[in-house]
Amino acid sequence: MEPEIKSTGFVTSDGVRLHVLEACPRGAAPAARSPVIAFVPGWSMPAAIWREQLSGLGAAHCVAALDPRGQGESDVPPGGYTIERRAEDLREFTARYSRVVLVAWSLGALEALECVNRYGHATLDALVLVDSTVGEDSAPTSGSGFLDALRTNRRAAIEDFVSGIFRLPRPAPEIAALTDAALRMPLEASLSLFPRALSREHWRSIVRVFPKPLLYVVSAQFAGQAQSLQQHRPATRVTIFADAGHALFVDEAARFNALLAQFVREATNTHSSG
Repeated sequence: MEPEIKSTGFVTSDGVRLHVLEACPRGAAPAARSPVIAFVPGWSMPAAIWREQLSGLGAAHCVAALDPRGQGESDVPPGGYTIERRAEDLREFTARYSRVVLVAWSLGALEALECVNRYGHATLDALVLVDSTVGEDSAPTSGSGFLDALRTNRRAAIEDFVSGIFRLPRPAPEIAALTDAALRMPLEASLSLFPRALSREHWRSIVRVFPKPLLYVVSAQFAGQAQSLQQHRPATRVTIFADAGHALFVDEAARFNALLAQFVREATNTHSSG
């Protein structure tokens, strides 16, 4: 039986209401002994993009997905669109639960790493980074062309971006909904989210010393970085979805869910034995 996905939320320390989708097994609650699997979407995307994970994993685990500020159903405040503030938002999101396996995709993965860098990892049982750079070789291609396209014709650029994150075509209403969601945030706010001032070494130094279970699950574009990370941090679990797009957890939801459920079981056992 699929769990009921409920809307909830909280108010950040700077007064912004952030929306959260939650689901738990019947009779369970997010404060239960097992960790909450907490999902963070990427640039401009809503929490609802994790719906296959919320419905697929929520029957056995408490799960939660955050709409970051300016995204999904969260407030669109005038400020706070920096990696520093968004890292603080993540700290406040995860602090709502006693134990967390944090799953962060794309830009959200960098925000998760910055959260660990600034606030530590005490509430985390484990970390899952999904299809994001982590500062390893080889470097991704420059995104300057995309930024120019956003300034020239934002809606067209967003439509191309949304369609391009999937390997297999998605229904037109889904693409339209994700495009409209991305356009809620003011243009300049959306551009300020990219942490261009931070070096690749910054991310590499954080991820290599993270002391708890780490899963790095990527599409083919980050296979080189996955190999490098595993060489420098041998305890990292790496899985490559060679035939999936950037939103690999949508393209191959069943495979991703099974992988994540297994990883959570292993991380929970590590936490309990530690």
